[in-house]
Amino acid sequence: MALRSVLQNLVRSGDLTLKLPGGATLRLGDGMGPALIARVTTAAWAARIAAKPGLGVGEAYMDGGLVLEQGEIGQFIDLIGANAGNKKPSRGGLRRWLRRTLREANDRVRSQRNVAHHYDLSYELYRRFLDEDMQYSCAYFERPDMTLEEAQTAKKRHIAAKLALEPGQSVVEIGCGWGGLALTLVEEAGVEVDAITLSIEQLKVAKARAEAKGLAHKARFSLTDYRDLTGTYDRVLSVAMFEAVGRPNYQEYFDGVARLMKDDGVALVHSIGRTSPGVTNAWIDKYIFPGGYSPALSEVMPAIERAGLMVTDVEILRLHYAETIRHWRDRFAAARADIATLYDERFCRMFEFYLGIAEQSFRARRQYIWQIQLTKRVDVLPITRDYIGEGERAMGALRERAA
Repeated sequence: MALRSVLQNLVRSGDLTLKLPGGATLRLGDGMGPALIARVTTAAWAARIAAKPGLGVGEAYMDGGLVLEQGEIGQFIDLIGANAGNKKPSRGGLRRWLRRTLREANDRVRSQRNVAHHYDLSYELYRRFLDEDMQYSCAYFERPDMTLEEAQTAKKRHIAAKLALEPGQSVVEIGCGWGGLALTLVEEAGVEVDAITLSIEQLKVAKARAEAKGLAHKARFSLTDYRDLTGTYDRVLSVAMFEAVGRPNYQEYFDGVARLMKDDGVALVHSIGRTSPGVTNAWIDKYIFPGGYSPALSEVMPAIERAGLMVTDVEILRLHYAETIRHWRDRFAAARADIATLYDERFCRMFEFYLGIAEQSFRARRQYIWQIQLTKRVDVLPITRDYIGEGERAMGALRERAA
C-alpha cells in the first residue's frame, strides 16, 4: 500500500499505531511519547493521504476519514510536527515558482475574498476564544503566568511604545481587526487613528465599538485596500496583516508605507515570519488563509531598502505566539459545544486542527513573530532602546490610574 511506504519514511519518532482499511495495522515511530492509535476509514482516504500528506491528513481528520481511537488531536499534531523534518523538500523550478506567484498574487478582488474566507466568520465564534478586546494576533508574555488579557494588553503597550507616540499625532493602521488596538491608542496615547480592513464583519464591530465609546471622530474605520490609502501620517502601523500581502506585492506594500509616512514619521510592521523562505502548508492555504504567506526576513528586507526606508529596530518574538495559541485552544475547547451550534462538528474539527498545527509550528517548526520599525531619517528616535520600556511603563501607569 502506498500509504504504508509514505508513512514509514515520514514518521520516525513518536508512538503511532495506524489501523488501515482491510484490517492491517502499521506501527510507526520509535515508541517514545504518548501511545496514539488512529484509524483510516477507507481505501480512498488512504490513497488521498498517501498522495498529498500535507493536505490529506487535515482533510481526513475534518471529514472523518482519520479517526483517533486513543490520544488527543493535540498529541497527534505534535507527532506530525516532530517528524516534519523527515519530509523531502519540494523540487523547485519554473512550475513551482509560477504556482506560488499566482497563489500569492492577491490583487484587490482576491485580497477581499481571501480576507472574507476567514475574518468574516461569525463574531460569536471569535468572541468565544479570544480575549475581551478581541485581539487576534500574538500576545506579549512579559511573565509566563500572565493571563491572555494581560498579555494582549502588554502587546498593545509594547507596540505603542515602539511607535513613540505623542498626543495629537496621526496614525494609520493597515489591518485593524475588530478595532481594539486603534481604540487603545486613541484612549491611552491621545492620538487619532485612520484604520482599514477588508473584512465587512470586522468593520461593523469596530465602528460599533468606536461609537459606543464616543470615539468615532478619533478612531475612524473604513473598508479600504492598503493600496488605496492616501495622505501622510506621523505613524504607520500594521499588525498581523502583512501575511496576507503575498510576495509579488512586497515592493508595492513598502513603497506605500514610505508614501504614507511623514519625513519625521515612524512605522512598525508586525508579522508572522519563518527562518528561511518556504511555502505555505497546503491545508492551511485551502481551508484557513488562502493566499497567505509568512515571510522570512530575507524576503522582506530588499523591498524595504528599495522603498528608501531605514530599519531602526528588529525584534523577534519566538514562543509568544505558541503561548497565545495555547490559550486560544483551551478557550476553544471549553466553548466547543457552543461553537458546534454556531457551525457544525466538521467546522470544529477543522478549527481544532488549525489551532493545533499553528501552535506546533511556533514551538517546533521554526516560525516566529518579527516586528520591524522603520523611519526615513536617522534622528527621529532616541539612540538607545530605553524609550521602549519607559513608554510601556508610562502606559501601564496611565491604565492603573484610569482603573
